[in-house]
Amino acid sequence: MTEDYESKSFWLANSGPYQESPPLAGDLKCDVAVVGGGFAGTTTAYFLKKAEPSLHVVVLESEVIGFGASGRNAGFAMTTFGLMMSLTKTMFGPEKTRQSHHYMERAVDLVGELVAEHNLDCEYERTGFLRAATTPAYIKRIQDEVELVKSLGLEGIEWIDAKATRARVNSPLYLGAWWEPRCALLNPAKLVREMKRVSMQCGAQVYERTPVTEIQRNADNFCLKTPKGCVTAGRLALTTNAYSLSIPQLRRKQVPVWTYIVLTEPLKPEQLAPIGWKDREGVEDYRNLVHYYRLTAENRLLMGGRDIRLTFGDNMDKDLDDRIFGELEQDIIELFPSLKGVKIADRWGGPVSVPVDMTPALGCLGDHRAVYSLGCMGHGVSLMHLNGQVLADLLLEKKTQWTESFPVGRRVISWPPEPIRYVVSQAILGYLHAEDAWAERKGFGIS
Repeated sequence: MTEDYESKSFWLANSGPYQESPPLAGDLKCDVAVVGGGFAGTTTAYFLKKAEPSLHVVVLESEVIGFGASGRNAGFAMTTFGLMMSLTKTMFGPEKTRQSHHYMERAVDLVGELVAEHNLDCEYERTGFLRAATTPAYIKRIQDEVELVKSLGLEGIEWIDAKATRARVNSPLYLGAWWEPRCALLNPAKLVREMKRVSMQCGAQVYERTPVTEIQRNADNFCLKTPKGCVTAGRLALTTNAYSLSIPQLRRKQVPVWTYIVLTEPLKPEQLAPIGWKDREGVEDYRNLVHYYRLTAENRLLMGGRDIRLTFGDNMDKDLDDRIFGELEQDIIELFPSLKGVKIADRWGGPVSVPVDMTPALGCLGDHRAVYSLGCMGHGVSLMHLNGQVLADLLLEKKTQWTESFPVGRRVISWPPEPIRYVVSQAILGYLHAEDAWAERKGFGIS
């Protein structure tokens, strides 16, 4: 019988046999309860147990580990923070922009260190990253961003011209690119399951199919109600990201936004030959509504992005969109004409977490006993691992370079209530569409 989560992504259906942990049955007491079993949740549990082995740490996941974005994303461990670096600078200033990039550099390196230290089986490969310009307008946008990088004293990023870009990945659309060696590709479902394994080996308990239906905050503990039991915890980590709609204290700090992916059959050598792609770099373009694409371990081409869908109220049923799937399939051929006729093996979608200012956020909720992480903005693979370490440190009241860094503890602007929220989010989306259309109306490019 096909498990219900296997329909949610190719990764979840094809990452080997998976043994679910049993649901919670009965009441228990623990030192720390972690709500949400994705990258942030499993990593928070791991770092808590690593720092204080005597702690009783419990992870509560409403479905299965990796059911949300952690099991459905494209598998880029990258330094991208929010949207454009220039937008971060405009909103928060140069120093916090610099801090956010250093935070993301550390996040990428942390994933690699965890993979090496624990021999995590997740198809990890450090490939580097290209942000490709496909119109003259995007050339200027990327070159301006690279200049901003240099002005902030940051290193490891450079502009390369069309010839150098096409020598790496050959597309007739490429006019140049942002090149950054610090990026890794991986199988996200395997990674989050491996982090579950490692956290449990350290002594954390994981309960799947255990939704938290209510959280009561008392003077000296938290009471988390579930369908078949109650967890009483001294401290609490909320790592629910796009599913934070169900938590009143986080509900308006973010909205879920759906992004979509199509995946080809394994490419034949004659299909790949005209493209090159020998170093297997991860690629994005520089639209607001980016395309992101890569090769998997089997040389399947994964293509995602292009457009998004929004939700109204609590509706979380937006995982499929035939229009966007069809457009992504057309984009593959426009980018890489040698792939004409390639068969599509899978299509899926899933929600990512978006604050109103499009910037990740984490910190304390009320006091140090409760912490949260949200706002992955679709670039959460590396981010959520470092966030997990920071959440553990915050709960343990440990000050580090990263607990004192942006975006930790930043003020989060609330989204307005419905129906205003939906109207505002549609207006923002409309603006992003319009700006992309303007950037692509001259020269060629995916439109």
